[in-house]
This record gives sequence, structure tokens and C-alpha cells, in this order.
Amino acid sequence: MLGTLIRFLIACGTIVSVLGSAAAAPGSGPDTVEADGAAGEAGERVMPGIPADGPLFPGNTDTRRPFSVPAVAPTVVYDPSSLPTPVRRLREQILEAAASGDIERIRPIIEANGEPPAFSYNDIGDDPIEYLRSLSTDPEGREILAVLSEMLETGYVHYGEGTPDEMYVWPYFAHYPVELLTGPQIVELLKIVYPGDYEDMKTFGTYLSYRVGLAPDGTWRYFLVGE
Repeated sequence: MLGTLIRFLIACGTIVSVLGSAAAAPGSGPDTVEADGAAGEAGERVMPGIPADGPLFPGNTDTRRPFSVPAVAPTVVYDPSSLPTPVRRLREQILEAAASGDIERIRPIIEANGEPPAFSYNDIGDDPIEYLRSLSTDPEGREILAVLSEMLETGYVHYGEGTPDEMYVWPYFAHYPVELLTGPQIVELLKIVYPGDYEDMKTFGTYLSYRVGLAPDGTWRYFLVGE
């Protein structure tokens, strides 16, 4: 009688052990939570994934990441006498040629440059002067001369100091965060771009109009429009 009872209890213990193991198996019970294909412990709450463009925390609409780099305003200089001598002389030569109203006065400056400045991101043909003339609404090219003068008469920034891309850039808006522009700076900006251009700048987060780049050695690097 006693032997029979003992065998019965052992059998019951084996069944309970088997049932307990089955209950603890991954995916076998309602308490199991899985995230990204990995099983969680019973009763553990898994935080939902955060979409790439979603807020970092519930109720926080700021989608910036904690380690995003804040925009920094560069130093703006208005005094051309602060420029290195080669840059200052080149700027004066370009301004003098543009003020003459004769676009051919720009040609000797381009030829003395060694390599022609970049006037477009695309091919401009064999004659840079003819290309510049084509940018004007007038056949003499005086409109583009006026634009060139306007750019070089604004404030400038010293960009890429100590790198192969180091240069002095006009207008300073080309390297100034749009969101940091003050009221007076926006007035400056609207002297050289249309209000619609400014709205586009706010949309794209960057200056989109003409810019001039002169290298520290007095080389004319570019006169371009666009980002």
C-alpha cells in the first residue's frame, strides 16, 4: 500500500515538472513579451521603438537627437582692410572692373588668375565672359556686373581656415545659419535677394543666391549661384 502511494506521488511530481517547463518555454504563455525577435522575461514590459523621425519621449515634439550639433554663427567682417593683401587687391580689381560697366574689363582678371574661376556647376563653354554676359537680362552684361559688385560690398567670412578649401566668402550669408539671422541681418539680406528667395532659404536652411570666393593667395575661386 505504502509503495503504491510513493510511486503515485513520484509520478505526480514528474508531471508537474514537465508542465512547469512547458509554461516557461518562449512563446508558450501570455506573459511572454518579445521585442525585435528576442523573447523577454515573463511579466517584463518592453518599451516601444521610437520612429526615426518621431519625438524622443512621449509628449516631446522635439525630434532632435541629444548629440545634435547646434548651429554656430561665424564671425562676420565688414572692413576690407582686414583682408590679406592679395585678397584685398583682387577684390578691388574686380570692383573697379565691374563699376566700369564694361564686362570685358573682367577678362584680364580671369586670365591672370591661372585657372578660370568657377562660374557654374556645369560646362560654360570656352568663353567665361560670354557665359557671364548670358546671365544678364541686358546684352552688355551690366546686370551681372551689378550683382558681382553687390556681393563684394557685403560683409564676408573667413571660411575653412587651415584647410585646402580656405577662402574669404561674400556675402557672409553663404556660411551663416539662416535660423540665427537677426532682424538687422535680414534687412541686409533683403538688399540682395527677393523676399521669396528668403522664404526658400528658410525652407532649405541655407543661402541660395550668388556668392564669391577668393583664396588667401589672391586667387579668384568662384562666382556661383546656388547652394
